[in-house]
Order: sequence, then C-alpha cells, then structure tokens
Amino acid sequence: MRAWFWMLLLLALAVGLGVVLREHSGNVLIIAQPWRIEMSLTLFALLLLAAFVVLYLLFRGLSWLLSGPERFREWRGLRARKRDHELLESGWLHVLEGRYPQAEQELSRLLGRTRSSNTRVLAGLALARACHQQGQMQRRDEALTLARSAVGTDSRLKESWATAVAEMYLDQHRAQEALTLLQPYQDTGAKHLNATRLLLQAHQQLNNADQVFELTRQLLRRGAIDKQKAQPLIAQSVAERLRAAGPEGFRSVWGELRGDEKTLPEIALAAAHVQQQAGHADEAGKILEAALNEQLEPRLLNAYSQAPADQVSRRINKAEGWLKSHPDSSALLAALGNLCLTGQLWGSGERYLLRSMAIRSDVRIHALLGNLYDRLGRQADAMKHWRLASGVAGVLPVLPGSTVLPAADTRGDPTLIDVQDLESSSTEAASFGEVPVAASAADYLESEESVNATDPAAASAKTSDPNPQDPDYHEYFDSAPIPGVDLSQTSDRPTRRGS
Repeated sequence: MRAWFWMLLLLALAVGLGVVLREHSGNVLIIAQPWRIEMSLTLFALLLLAAFVVLYLLFRGLSWLLSGPERFREWRGLRARKRDHELLESGWLHVLEGRYPQAEQELSRLLGRTRSSNTRVLAGLALARACHQQGQMQRRDEALTLARSAVGTDSRLKESWATAVAEMYLDQHRAQEALTLLQPYQDTGAKHLNATRLLLQAHQQLNNADQVFELTRQLLRRGAIDKQKAQPLIAQSVAERLRAAGPEGFRSVWGELRGDEKTLPEIALAAAHVQQQAGHADEAGKILEAALNEQLEPRLLNAYSQAPADQVSRRINKAEGWLKSHPDSSALLAALGNLCLTGQLWGSGERYLLRSMAIRSDVRIHALLGNLYDRLGRQADAMKHWRLASGVAGVLPVLPGSTVLPAADTRGDPTLIDVQDLESSSTEAASFGEVPVAASAADYLESEESVNATDPAAASAKTSDPNPQDPDYHEYFDSAPIPGVDLSQTSDRPTRRGS
C-alpha cells in the first residue's frame, strides 16, 4: 500500500513539474571559469534527476559491498536455524508417531549443534519423552537436566519444562514430586489449564479428596473438562469427604454441594450411610428418595430397601409410586419385595420377588425366596430356589447325573486303618494288650477318657445323642433367619436343649 502511495506521489510531481516547465520556458547559465555552460531549464531538470539516481545507486552499491560480511553471517545463521528447525520438527514427529529410536538419534544430534536456548529446551523435552517411553530413565533425566540449564529466566520456558516433567513423573506415580513442580502454576484464571489438569491427576494419586473436589469444580467452571468426566470425580471425592467427616462434619460438607451433585448415586449412598450411622433414618431415606427421583439406580434401591421397621410403610408407598412409571424395573421390584419381607407382608413380598425374577434371574432374589419359603415351611420350594441361587452365582459346578464320580483317594487319611495291617499286627497287639487305632481316634478316646474321669455327669450327657425323630432336633438345624424379617421373632425360635 505504501509503494502505491509513493508511486502516485512521484507521478503527480512529474506531471506538475512538466506543466511548470512548459509554461516557464527559459535557460540556465552556469559560469565556472574558464567554463560557461548554458542550457534549457528542461534539460537542467532532467540532468539533475539523472544525477540523483546515479548517486543513489552508487551509494547503495557501496553499502551492499561494505555490509557483505554481516550479511554472510546472517545468511549462515538463517541456514543453521532452518536446519535446526527441520531436525526439531522431524524429531517431534518421530516422538508422536512412536518411533523413539529415530527420534532419539535426531534430537541428540540437534542438542549437540544448536545454539538457540528455545530449541535446546524443546529438543531436550522431546528427547526426554522419547527416552521415557523406552524406559531409559537415566538418559531421560540427563535430557531434562540439559533442557533445564537452557531455560534460564524465561517464564514460559519454565512452565513448559515443569509441566512436561510433571507429566512424566505422574506416569511413574511420583505424585508428590509432580505436585511440587506444579504448585506455583495453580491459579484461578485460564492461564495454566494444563498445569491444573496435571495437579488434579496428582491429587487423585495422593487420594486428596478435598483438592480433587476443588480442582474438578474449577476446571468444570472454565469448560476445561467434560461434565461426564467431572461428575464421577466429584462423586468419588465427595463420598470420601463425607465418610471422613462422619456425623459431626456432615453439615459442612453437605452444605457445599449443589442440588444436582447431591443426587449423584455415590454421594447419596455415602450421605445416607452417615445419616444412618447417626441414627437419622428418616434423613437417610429422604436423601435416597431425592436421588431415586432422578434415576432408579440399583445400588440406591438396595440401600433404600434396608429400612428399619418404623420406615417400612412409608418407603413401600414411595416405591409403589415409582413402580407406576417403571413397571418393568427388576431392581425396583426386588427392593419392594425386600421391604415387604421386612414388614412381614409375606404375600406381597412373594409377588414382587416373583415379578422381579421373571424379568431378571438374580441370585439375591432366589436367596430371598428360599429364605421366605423356608420360613413358611415350604421346604421343597426353598431348596429349589437355593439351588437356583447357587447356579446363578456360579459357585458350584453342574454335575451330569449319568456319570459315576470317581472314588476318593483316602490313602493319606490318618483316621483310616488298613485291614490287612490290622490282621497282621493283631497277634502282636494282643500280646501287649493294645488295640491299634488312628492318631485322631486315639486323641479323641484319650480326651473322652479324661472327661469321663473328671466329670461323670458330662460324660453321660455327651454319650446321649439327640433323637433324629425329635422335631426340635430338625428345627435347630434349620436355615438361618431372613435378614430383617425374623429379627423380631428371634425369641420365639426353639433353642437347643441343654444349652
């Protein structure tokens, strides 16, 4: 733009000069003894312009010749910088492509020849990354030392070096060293986003729940982290804080949370557990209900179904309201069945559990049905569901009925006596008045004789076996009571005679 401006200006001056010379024609007389020079005004102007051009070109040529050495040095420097730039670019490309030996070769050559501090820092960091990926930690530390010596006082290079080193330390789970490097770059602005991300990773490795919560919120406000990734971090850190705070510090931690954070499953479960420990079952139920209103998560439903007796009716009504909008939720039906069993509503509990099992065969549902039927005296149904529960859990293998199981190898059992050995040694044993018995049997007989000698009453009680036909005998060996159902009826269970 400036060149066009000057060209138009010179054109205007030439036109103006031509008009003036045409209107004011005359002669120019130059007297320099012994010479007398006379010419027209137009010729004089043209000669003056030509002299200016010649002198300008002459001086520019002299200046170009005199500045030759400096220009040569600049040309050599430019050529060297171009070569360094090509090596640096090629080295970084090799690092990004995973060709670490080639990257190490080119970057090492670049570090040995470059004079630029910026290039030395970048080449050193790239070489350190290549060595780090190859597991050459000593070579990596040497490259980092070279890069650190070239940083100087440049703040940008210092931050670049610190973040690169901290990232490598975090790969080695050296979180405390990385935290020391990154701490000066933690701020509330948007200047050091990468350093803040690395700080978050360091605090995660150190299990610092308070710092993880604050940094995640900070990155979320700046839009530097996705919400789907931030929510699990917030949920885990807040759950740890709630468990560490306990009932005493619950209010301070709970008051920092937003409404949408309080309904996250991890946070709701931890908060309800703390409130349950403090004896506030009603508050725990409200926390779980708020979270369940957002999503019927199975863990939340399981915790909601573990209700004390005074909360069962209210929670059943609430769960039946959710069932109207989610009639095919297996977890919700199972939770309703568990609540009904806790409230001793056997018929309703059985219906809900059967509906849940029709949607999804779950080991916990089979176990609950087995305990329910056992409590109601339906032994065949109880055994059926216990067998199904073991099959769903995958604990026991399914054995084919037509295959005969191999006999057990009992040769190493010390309680068994070989009959042939017994016959061969019976004569010798009779001569000494001894009968051969196994070690465990001998110990048993010895302990039994000592008991009989010290306490005849205990011996008589010990030898009297319970009658298998006695109904109390079978009742004693019945299965365990249903959790939350038979607690109130523990005193009604028959006790073992003689205990």
